[in-house]
Amino acid sequence: MQARHLGPWCACLSPSHSPVIAVPGVMAETPSAFFSAVVVTILAVLGGCSAPSEAARAFFVFGDSLVDNGNNNYLATTARADAPPYGIDSPSHRPSGRFSNGRNIPDIISEQLGAETTLPYLSPELRGEKLLVGANFASAGIGILNDTGIQFVNIIRINRQLQYFEEYQKKLSALIGASQAEMRVNQALVLITLGGNDFVNNYYLIPYSFRSRQFALPDYVRYLISEYYKILQRLYELGARRVIVTGTGPLGCVPAELALRSRNGQCDSELQRAAGLFNPQLVQILTALNRKIGSDVFVSANAFGMHMNYVANPQAFGFATSKIACCGQGPYNGIGLCTAASNLCPDRDTYAFWDAFHPTERACRIVVNHMMTGSSEYMNPMNLSTILSMDAAV
Repeated sequence: MQARHLGPWCACLSPSHSPVIAVPGVMAETPSAFFSAVVVTILAVLGGCSAPSEAARAFFVFGDSLVDNGNNNYLATTARADAPPYGIDSPSHRPSGRFSNGRNIPDIISEQLGAETTLPYLSPELRGEKLLVGANFASAGIGILNDTGIQFVNIIRINRQLQYFEEYQKKLSALIGASQAEMRVNQALVLITLGGNDFVNNYYLIPYSFRSRQFALPDYVRYLISEYYKILQRLYELGARRVIVTGTGPLGCVPAELALRSRNGQCDSELQRAAGLFNPQLVQILTALNRKIGSDVFVSANAFGMHMNYVANPQAFGFATSKIACCGQGPYNGIGLCTAASNLCPDRDTYAFWDAFHPTERACRIVVNHMMTGSSEYMNPMNLSTILSMDAAV
């Protein structure tokens, strides 16, 4: 087992001892192990253990199918990716509930943190020491609004995800104590991805949808932004202090929308307009929240720009196409679900899109690279590498 920094329960290395974690209330199996545990505890009290490393920080994920690690596997919903060929390029080569041929964006961020992949919150494996890694609360199909994704019925809407975050913190407190749990949450990295479904699975889901009759597009965007502000404010109240907030990608360019709306293979202008209205206003409320808090808690990730780079010029990134999905059927492989009966490309690395809506693992790696080292055009006010460096110096 790799040693982790657990607040006062830290592991110290000596030439003759393996890392040992002292857990109050648990008797070590042997006298020597018990003695080592006592030594570790004493050294922790005396400040003899090293400061937490970046690999030790927890990671929490909220949002939709772009970041869902498998929560929907445990729900009675059609919004799930638990059948082949999903996961074909994952380490197990089996579907895990990720809407990807392999790893998704949270997995790749975990790699950059030097940490284990976060488990879905609903996973029965998320208990004990696994809680220290963090948790993924995301659920495919959800949006900012509660009525987004109603066709998927039983999904974890964002308010419920936040309730689960509170529940998680109680479990963590029971494991390591309230003060250490609070510190671990405060020091964690958080990723939240919302908004895309509020357009493709709500406003534009059907012609003359309820929301499109209720709001003109600019008014709908303002309504979404005002609701998102409340969600982010609540996330801060629950202890999040480093939050990466992604805007929507180029919604009109995904294979599903090309199949439904494009006559010539060009991105749909109406959905691109929606993203163009939403993303700048999202940046504005993040700036306003940071100003109100007095600290750079919220970091804007320009997902539109990150994705649009390879969508507009796929060959420059080594892709053969950014229009046709690897897995699917119909025009651009953009109709219906990716199933065992779908067309399946032989080389996923040459496709920007895995299915009708979601990028391949290789495209996700391009996005995370922007998050890590991108300029202020992509990450504002700082990129993830800067965040990690700053927090390590504290």
